[in-house]
Amino acid sequence: MTTGIKTVLHPVSDLAKAKAVYAALLGVEPQTDAPYYVGFDVAGQHVGLVPGGGPQGLTSSLAYWHVSDIEAKVAELTAAGATVLQPAQDVGGGRLVATLSDPDGNLIGVLQD
Repeated sequence: MTTGIKTVLHPVSDLAKAKAVYAALLGVEPQTDAPYYVGFDVAGQHVGLVPGGGPQGLTSSLAYWHVSDIEAKVAELTAAGATVLQPAQDVGGGRLVATLSDPDGNLIGVLQD
């Protein structure tokens, strides 16, 4: 089951400048503030800033669809024609993420808590 988009990551070139802009936009200070990642939680949404595109090598924003069973969803998406770019992996605290692309190369993120 998919519960919607609740997480969006943005690659940034200057983390300090981006943090100031998103703090002003969202009206809150970051929940996570590290040299490798700044994350804001507001109104049931998580907005993450990833310097240099992070380990995913992001060059554009990536929305994560929250799912109850990541392995089943990845299998369903690949059967429908998506390509796995990054298989499901634990990114800390039991959170699993995977990145796929649709047939046109658009990124699809899936996330399981």
